[in-house]
Amino acid sequence: MSSPQLPKNLARAVDLSALAQPKSSPTGGIGIPVTAENLMQDFLAVSNTEVVILVCWSPRSVQSQQVLQLMAAAHTADQAATGQAPWRFGSVNVDSEAAVGQALQVQSVPLAIAIIQEQLVPLFESVPTEAQIRLVIEKVLTLAAERGIGTAPIPTEIPEPVAEPEEEIAMAALEAGDFTAAKAAYEAWLARSPFDPLAKLGLAQTELFIRTLGVEVKDIYAKSAAQPTSLKLALLAADLEVMHGENQLAFDRIISFIRQSGAEEKKIAKDHLLALFSLVDPEDPILIKARQALASALF
Repeated sequence: MSSPQLPKNLARAVDLSALAQPKSSPTGGIGIPVTAENLMQDFLAVSNTEVVILVCWSPRSVQSQQVLQLMAAAHTADQAATGQAPWRFGSVNVDSEAAVGQALQVQSVPLAIAIIQEQLVPLFESVPTEAQIRLVIEKVLTLAAERGIGTAPIPTEIPEPVAEPEEEIAMAALEAGDFTAAKAAYEAWLARSPFDPLAKLGLAQTELFIRTLGVEVKDIYAKSAAQPTSLKLALLAADLEVMHGENQLAFDRIISFIRQSGAEEKKIAKDHLLALFSLVDPEDPILIKARQALASALF
């Protein structure tokens, strides 16, 4: 069997074909546990005849365990609906199976990966909703069917998303200009659902509004230029730049400050910068470049 071709965004640090040959296919737990012994035969080889989806997780990551539970529920639902699940579900504990995690080039968890004809297809690296997981699975099954593996699913009708009660309160507060009430609503939402991406984004945006409310833009820029060692002024100036769409300037400003700061101020600036990062599209080239610059500044 030839070694699978990894996608361009997954480095080939470990040759999968070098893993040990299979001994047995362990079962139990949530999904079939993936090991160095069964990866080749029970997942890569099987991917030539059926769809394989793996979830890479860690007992140390609550988010990854949440994704594992959601994927397990989807697999169980598909099995109940058809009598036999149209995809094989494997779970990779990256702590106990470090070789497998390294072979799959897992950089962080949670990570879901589909395998179709020995080709690895990264699916998501966050905590999606049940509806999002269903759409992803359907797309994977459709792609596999186009390659002659399995049958394309009947598209699921996804209902319009229903606003969370805290979201409605927050939106009404924002429309009324009551940022304090909006912040409290988003905090309540996160207390109930700690990993909800919309709640996190809403809170970050609202906190930015609060920090820049009533601030004179030109005055802060001038003061920050005159006092380059002032952490408070640097962060506020960066906030204003993000508010005006000048993300590059904001990121460069804080990263430059980090390079010249002591440990305590460096941490405060880094945490503030990460909060600003959360307001930007993860695929934005400016953000990607800034993340690299931040890593260089810190280490």
